Amino acid sequence: MNTPYDFDRIDENRIVYVRPVAVADLPEDVRQQAQGIDQLFAVHNAEGERLALVRDRKLAFVLARQNDLAPVNVH
Repeated sequence: MNTPYDFDRIDENRIVYVRPVAVADLPEDVRQQAQGIDQLFAVHNAEGERLALVRDRKLAFVLARQNDLAPVNVH
């Protein structure tokens, strides 16, 4: 894959961060909804505000892109 991309076009406000979250670290009502899942993935904005919790990493990226956001991994 050798497609040029203009990185100057990225709007910094459109970047979101995807990171794994242990279900055990979440509030009780969220843990109950997780139904046996040990890890979810959170989508955060640049200020650290959690925008979404989803089942897997791939879904987090799809969700971000469908909302015209640019997802990146947090290690």
